[in-house]
Amino acid sequence: MNTNSYTASELAQRFGLELHGDGQTVVTGVATLAQAGPGQLGFLANPRYRSQLESSQASVVVLRADDAAHAPGTALIARDPYTTYARISALFEKLPVRAAGIHPSAVIDPGATVAANVHIGPFVCIGAGSVIEEGAIIGAGSIIGEDCMVGAGSELIARVTLVTRVQVGKRVRIHPGAVLGAAGFGLAMDAGRWVNVPQLGGVRIGDDCEIGANTCIDRGALEDTVLDDDVRVDNLVQIAHNVQIGSHTAIAGSTGIAGSAKIGRYCLLGGAVGVVGHLEICDKVVVTGKSVVRNSITEPGEYSSGTPLTDNRTWRKNAARFKQLDTMARKLAAVSKDKE
Repeated sequence: MNTNSYTASELAQRFGLELHGDGQTVVTGVATLAQAGPGQLGFLANPRYRSQLESSQASVVVLRADDAAHAPGTALIARDPYTTYARISALFEKLPVRAAGIHPSAVIDPGATVAANVHIGPFVCIGAGSVIEEGAIIGAGSIIGEDCMVGAGSELIARVTLVTRVQVGKRVRIHPGAVLGAAGFGLAMDAGRWVNVPQLGGVRIGDDCEIGANTCIDRGALEDTVLDDDVRVDNLVQIAHNVQIGSHTAIAGSTGIAGSAKIGRYCLLGGAVGVVGHLEICDKVVVTGKSVVRNSITEPGEYSSGTPLTDNRTWRKNAARFKQLDTMARKLAAVSKDKE
């Protein structure tokens, strides 16, 4: 059990917050406004939950200045309460201790280079020519193939596979089941049969990235597949060969990005988004969940596709009419031309 505790004054000083109320109030954990009890810190980021302030049992609440008068007790004033809550809650996260050392069951090729202060867990396999830098953590069952690099302070939590020619930057976190550097889906048709196109490139992951569980990032056909610094990828995402993703972009679960697509910086892709290959998305684009990006996007903004959920009878009628849109548009154009 986490026994860390901080006073409201300590938190205010540590995170540059304005304090309202008793600075000696002790915080021993975090919770939602509705579930928080004495000794816990809650937060109000969404105005829709403002009504919960009055009944909340939280000892300390993080909120904006215009909500401070409604706080039930001690308050910490933040420009962005949710981000501040995230930073405070990290103080109470109990992380496993991974002592430096190599487990006896690990298999490391003599041609690999492993720094002295790394953690190599049980049943890890590291191939020839690979480099594991200082402070890295290679969790149980992970496989690192040939000519890979894991940067300083990075963590492969467990059962992560780096197939070949994968470069992982510093302070990267990769969750269980992720596969980086598998062959991209390159095929050519010859006389009615498929021929595999060799995937000769690699994968390059920038610093401070996070890659979710069971996500796949394929290596490039000739050039590398690239994720720049501070890219965050959720679980079950498919990133195909030669994709490029700009720094600070976040991609939600079940998204699929086809080969050679280029995504800019500070983009947000919602859950189950599909991105067609060989197109470009500029910086600061938001694509809402289950949308399909079929054409390049050249202007920042929020984009959606698909139809809203309706009852099945209405949907069937609309689907039938959708097939008639082109004919209807041509008829309207002809009528407009006749009126002219």
